[in-house]
Amino acid sequence: MTPSPTLFERIIAREIPSDIVYEDDRYVAIRDIAPKAPIHLLVIPKQVSARLDEITDAEEMGRLWLTAVKVARQHAEDYRLLVNSGEKGGQVVFHTHIHILAGWEHGPESYT
Repeated sequence: MTPSPTLFERIIAREIPSDIVYEDDRYVAIRDIAPKAPIHLLVIPKQVSARLDEITDAEEMGRLWLTAVKVARQHAEDYRLLVNSGEKGGQVVFHTHIHILAGWEHGPESYT
């Protein structure tokens, strides 16, 4: 029995509509539907791993972070990159992804 596709797999397969801001052969970046900052994007690998620490290949890890930086810089000069890993770490969708948070006028503390 194969597990059900994750929400992000369904977005990548275009089964669920999403505001895609970047895509290449390995990654997709979308706008978060419940933003925690004026700019809140998610960089999602097309290859599924449930959590960041399941990625053991240094090149793959590097490509993921470099892609997140590339996407962040396309949308903001200053930004925060964030990963939640595991339920107790705040992860809700169990498909590795990096949050890009940006766009605060006076820093993240100014956003309510």
